[in-house]
Amino acid sequence: MSICPKNRSSKARRNSRRANWKMASVNLVKCSKCGELMMPHRVCKKCGSYNKKEIITVE
Repeated sequence: MSICPKNRSSKARRNSRRANWKMASVNLVKCSKCGELMMPHRVCKKCGSYNKKEIITVE
């Protein structure tokens, strides 16, 4: 036995329900040390710092 819907959903109702399934853009912030755009709460790929402290050395 398969599932049988009680009432048919119109295309507009179906599409409006799916309208919130969109991808969010990546949130970027400026690095406090070098000013490069980076993802928040992560080590900067350009200067290797996090929270104004040197975490990794970048050549």
